[in-house]
Amino acid sequence: MKFQQAIIVTMLTAVVVFSFTPKDLLAQQTRTDNQITYYQQLLKRSPQNAKVYFGLGDGLISKTQKSGDASYFNRAEDALKKSLEIAPQNGGAMRHLAFVFYSRHEFEAAAAQARKAVELNPSDGDAYGVLGDALLEVGRYDEAEAVYKQMMECEQGLYAYSRFAGLKSFRGDLAGAMNDLRMAIAAGKLTNQPAESIAWVEWQLGSDRFNAGDLTGAETEYRRALQTFPNYYRALAGLGQVRAAQKRYDEAVEFYRNAIGIVPMPEYIAALGDVHAKTGNSADARKQYELVEYIGKLSALNQAMYNRELAYFYADHDRKPVEGLALAERELDYRHDIYAYDVWAWNLYRNGKFLDARTAIEKALQLGTKDAKLFYHAGLIHFRLGEMPKAKDLLSRALATNPHFHIFFAEHAAKTLKEIENSDRRLATNPHSEGR
Repeated sequence: MKFQQAIIVTMLTAVVVFSFTPKDLLAQQTRTDNQITYYQQLLKRSPQNAKVYFGLGDGLISKTQKSGDASYFNRAEDALKKSLEIAPQNGGAMRHLAFVFYSRHEFEAAAAQARKAVELNPSDGDAYGVLGDALLEVGRYDEAEAVYKQMMECEQGLYAYSRFAGLKSFRGDLAGAMNDLRMAIAAGKLTNQPAESIAWVEWQLGSDRFNAGDLTGAETEYRRALQTFPNYYRALAGLGQVRAAQKRYDEAVEFYRNAIGIVPMPEYIAALGDVHAKTGNSADARKQYELVEYIGKLSALNQAMYNRELAYFYADHDRKPVEGLALAERELDYRHDIYAYDVWAWNLYRNGKFLDARTAIEKALQLGTKDAKLFYHAGLIHFRLGEMPKAKDLLSRALATNPHFHIFFAEHAAKTLKEIENSDRRLATNPHSEGR
């Protein structure tokens, strides 16, 4: 069954690649495959070598990140556990195993394993990083901050600065977050960190600039990421988002196709479908939307990893509201960050449970995060409850934060806001008209 799922993933990737096979991308994948093969060959000669199992686990993690096939995480887990059976004090294997758990959204297991790695090697900054990330995902922000500070004491580099940037972004300090990302990039270049790691930070800086409504700045950072790490799929998708915001839809389609051809992430496939829908290409939009659901439900592992994405997809497209709400509630079973509450609120809204949605969205806004999507969801919820001053304020904040935040919802936010303002003017002209 696992083999069949892997074949299906490969076929799905081929369907959306549209013959996009750059030579440098193939070279990156070949290097990873060669690493895996190398350690597999070593194990035939030295089947009880903990370091070899650790190297194999590291290669399998890299393969997952480059292919999008989550089944490699399971194989990495097996290799890393074998390494720990042979050498229980292998801190690197402990840290990598924690990362596998984290990547599969098993956050409690990730935190527990990362704590073991920290106890074994208190100077391992990366182990603190995985621990802090796991705490962040379950909404334990103060604890995550304390752990990141311990990480910073071990290493003032790319990985520490980028994590503090994420925390600052959650708390609404966009300027501070972008400054930390710039420091992360500088530190990464100074210490010769892997090109993909530097590109990730450059992509994140581009995302922050996009979220602040700066399309030109976002494009600059995404292109820098592509110079650092050619054909970086996140940067390609970022450029697709920029082009869609600029209404350059043909270019947006090409960027999204190229990104999906490398790693078929459900959110990129959904975004490609939205561009098709925007331009009246309903047949291709439907194909992409069907693919989102298929990937999201392909296996138990995919269902865990893409649960949030699928819940957002259903609510964003007003499809299967009951199923979407069930997915959002499942998300709250093991994640309690602000976006778990946001996707819950958004699905409650789609199911007409506006009072419950208001309670949920208040939790999503509790840190002061400056995210147009959060403001938009909150504004619509208050609008449906007839709380017009609050709705007006939130929708105004959404558009002030980023007037291009979504290919459909930015326009809907502006339309709803205008409706509220027109109502206000009518009441000001004829205050006795209310209630007629």
